[in-house]
Amino acid sequence: MRVLTIAFLSALACAAQPPGAQPLAGVIDVHIHTGPDSMPRAIDALDLARLAKQQGMRGLVLKNHYESTAALAYVVRKEVPGIEVFGGIDLNLSVGGINPAAVERMSMMAGGWGKIVWMPTFDSENAVRYAKENRPFVPISQNGELLPAVRQVLASIADHDLVLATGHSTAAEGLLLLREGKRQGVRRMIVTHAMMAPIHMNPEQMKEAAGLGAYIEFVYNGLLGSYKEFEFADYVREIHRLGAASCILASDLGQPTNPLPPIGLRTYLDGLRKAGLTDAEIDRMTKDNPARLLGLDAARK
Repeated sequence: MRVLTIAFLSALACAAQPPGAQPLAGVIDVHIHTGPDSMPRAIDALDLARLAKQQGMRGLVLKNHYESTAALAYVVRKEVPGIEVFGGIDLNLSVGGINPAAVERMSMMAGGWGKIVWMPTFDSENAVRYAKENRPFVPISQNGELLPAVRQVLASIADHDLVLATGHSTAAEGLLLLREGKRQGVRRMIVTHAMMAPIHMNPEQMKEAAGLGAYIEFVYNGLLGSYKEFEFADYVREIHRLGAASCILASDLGQPTNPLPPIGLRTYLDGLRKAGLTDAEIDRMTKDNPARLLGLDAARK
């Protein structure tokens, strides 16, 4: 029944575009949430890969806040050949927080498809304090300095040529991570939805992050539902300030109340075009930059 549902949704999506057109051809979404998960999700990873492949997408990065998705990426690639699927690990409490051993094991997973290391998200000190929750959290800094275990994780990211993602750290902590990452030789870095809560990087901080070699991530989820803080024009203004060469567009979709990621991604890109982005800028931020982030050939689309 689920496969039929995906086939129906794909047919519906195709019916809304000109014959033969594939608006997402070559696109890589570096921030998607899927099942199986301990949180409700709209679609599982296999069905998502099938739908994304039908829509012409080149690749996906599967994100789970509470466990590594490197093994899941291996299975999805085997069951749905023809689309490049990657995973990673999010350093929340469920994997031991800032745990260098967990990062090492993720990097060793069969296939080598575990690529991104997200600093803590929902369990970050910043997120817990922002939500005014009274529960354990994962700190990454003290008195303006990164903790020793964080430096060890950054060393592992550099050694295995993984991607550093700043997670839900404060804007100041994000810059600490990027500075130290660059110092240790981390080659691939991204600021997780920099404008959104609870990060709220300002324009000067985003410019500094880009200057350190990090991509600045702009996600559709920040324009939707309970997460909505911005309008399309707000994103376009900051992207033009930074330059498309320093930015990545991603969906951050998969929540049951939101559109399925490929369908939502199409709507997102259409909205950005109407707000002032060119096709060339969108291609740079959805194809070339994500490919470079993941160590892929940017010329192949």
